[in-house]
Amino acid sequence: MDFRSQEIIELIDRCFAEDIGSGDHSSLASIAQGTVGESRLLLKQDGVLAGLELGEVILRRLDPNLEWVAMAKDGDYLLSGTQLASARGNVHALLAGERLMLNFMQRLSGVATQTYNAVEMVRGTGATILDTRKTTPGLRMLEKWAVTMGGGKNHRIGLYDMVMLKDNHNDSAGGITAAVNRTKVYLMEKGLDLGIEVETRNMDEVNEVLSVGGVQRIMLDNFSPSACVDAVKVIAGRCETEASGGINLGNLRSYAETGVDFISLGSLTHSVSSLDISFKTKVI
Repeated sequence: MDFRSQEIIELIDRCFAEDIGSGDHSSLASIAQGTVGESRLLLKQDGVLAGLELGEVILRRLDPNLEWVAMAKDGDYLLSGTQLASARGNVHALLAGERLMLNFMQRLSGVATQTYNAVEMVRGTGATILDTRKTTPGLRMLEKWAVTMGGGKNHRIGLYDMVMLKDNHNDSAGGITAAVNRTKVYLMEKGLDLGIEVETRNMDEVNEVLSVGGVQRIMLDNFSPSACVDAVKVIAGRCETEASGGINLGNLRSYAETGVDFISLGSLTHSVSSLDISFKTKVI
């Protein structure tokens, strides 16, 4: 992830415009101009770090002369009490950037930690943990990056890089066979080399996908673990298999042990507890 890309810088600037507006009047009113301070970034909860490099970019946007010393790196699993970094610079800049930096770091570290916990739960089964498109609007690339920091893999990034024929597509097209056949023609006519995944709701639909052929992956949507076992046996390696729907950390292992290739979890990004991180500043 290039945190210094134009896209990220524009995002940071929009966030600062939202937060700072006409000025950080609390700091401007109470602290003399030119005051220099040093801040310590501390982890207050065990978990996987994600967003430290982004934090540096955020603070440097307000103080290009900031002295930043990183003491950890993104993707590290760290214990509560670990110092992540120190930052020395203009106190007005440190305090104005504190909340935005922490909001990003805490959120992204929460995503990474939740993903790490899921990956650890399926370890040894051969199942790969995937994210979904259930992300915060405008923050998808950052949240999907955080998933990779926790050891997960990205599903499609958006609607453009993979075909996923879900129940609404299939029903609107007149059935799975019609939807898949039209998709094959469309991809050929457009010269697009995209994988096709089809969502199925029962074994009849699984068999229909196998009959029509040309599909990369079959999603087993809201199948029970025992139904997934049956589906995997029937599919027999002819397509990749993905379990999705109604899966959480409480039943994740039972799904991983069914033999599916992938398990997608919307909760990696839409139901996350932010990791507790603090930023303490003192004048020097």
